Amino acid sequence: MELQLPKGMRDIHPEDKILRETITKELTKIFEVYGFNPLETPIVERFDVLSNKFGAGETSDAMRETFKLEDQGSRKLGLRFDLTVPLARYIAMNPNIKLPFKRYQIGEVFRDGPIKLGRYREFWQCDVDSVGSRNMLADAELVKLALDVFKKLKLNAHIEINNRKLLESLMLNAGVKKSKMQDAVIIIDKLQKIGLEGVTAELSKIFDESTIEGIVTILKIEGTPQQIFDQLEPMIKGADGREGIEELKKIFTYFNKKQKEMIKLNLSLARGFRYYTGTIFEGFLNDSQVTSSICGGGRYDNMIADYAGSGEYPSVGISFGLDVIAEAIKIENPDQIKTKVKLYVIPIKTTKEVIQKATSESIKIIDKLRKENLPVDMDITSRAISKNLDYVDKLNIPYALIIGKKEINQHKYTLRNMKTGKEKLVSYEDLLRKLK
Repeated sequence: MELQLPKGMRDIHPEDKILRETITKELTKIFEVYGFNPLETPIVERFDVLSNKFGAGETSDAMRETFKLEDQGSRKLGLRFDLTVPLARYIAMNPNIKLPFKRYQIGEVFRDGPIKLGRYREFWQCDVDSVGSRNMLADAELVKLALDVFKKLKLNAHIEINNRKLLESLMLNAGVKKSKMQDAVIIIDKLQKIGLEGVTAELSKIFDESTIEGIVTILKIEGTPQQIFDQLEPMIKGADGREGIEELKKIFTYFNKKQKEMIKLNLSLARGFRYYTGTIFEGFLNDSQVTSSICGGGRYDNMIADYAGSGEYPSVGISFGLDVIAEAIKIENPDQIKTKVKLYVIPIKTTKEVIQKATSESIKIIDKLRKENLPVDMDITSRAISKNLDYVDKLNIPYALIIGKKEINQHKYTLRNMKTGKEKLVSYEDLLRKLK
């Protein structure tokens, strides 16, 4: 039998898992600094929850890419394709939750979609959502959080912002009927991937030449946020469009000059999910081989109330793609940590008596260091010292500790810095200070 993984799935090697854990640890710190609390929901949801028109909708790309299951009771289930729909279901099932409810969740999601660099069919999302406020401060807070993530992870990236009320108002002005609005939004959302020519070609299958011309005119508008607002003013018709542009203007008042340099107002940003109702945003790396967005989200004021059947649950959230962020960091810094071990202890094998004493002393040191919560390991293969040092070097373990007859007699140990190659005799106390 030829062993293969399912297409779009992969094993996470130890060095990759260490990197991902480092990323999620930093994300968790930032999420909690901003006042978000952890939540966990099942990987498997009822299919009617996932396909509900208030969520992704049965005809959306997300539903076409949903992995479908059936349990032994013939109940239809599906693997979650994001963490937003499960959150909506959770809030709807727990109506007594105190609002605002601010949660973060880090977990696997699944989509049976196309594969490319940084995109797989099983991937991890790191979500933060704020439920219970219509205030644009909640939206701005998530953008600021994203900028802090970029800074902490040393990602050269920016955020693009738009508003679905504004976008849909502009589409209506261009001639798009409400019944075709979602079709237009889904196509426009592909602009980054297929370019203006590709978008125009797809629009031509549904819309007439005049409507396409109106849409393209909108997509070509560029400039600073204020310049864009000035160009849009004469084009906006209706209360929704006016509300959308005012919301965008309000959000930009919450950013300082440095933050605004990392934020772009992009009228072509659409995000395909039908549940978005206001602000939408996506983060992209600058000058990177990874072209997929590294984060994205927006405001969805109606979805939770629709699941619940009553009440008001205005919400806004953003999701960070753990896999795509890890790919980007690996490209920029290919020499990743391969093990969490800080020290590798090597007992020298000479005479039977020395071997016994060196092994005993090594075990004693390791036990003491582990009680100090230090990650250490030792040779258990009886290899020669040269092969042990080669092993330590290959795994990028920072230090090796050599214990032989000389070390036993002097009650000290030879500590080798694997980066510099320098060695020196140290006491246990010196060793402990060095590792801490």
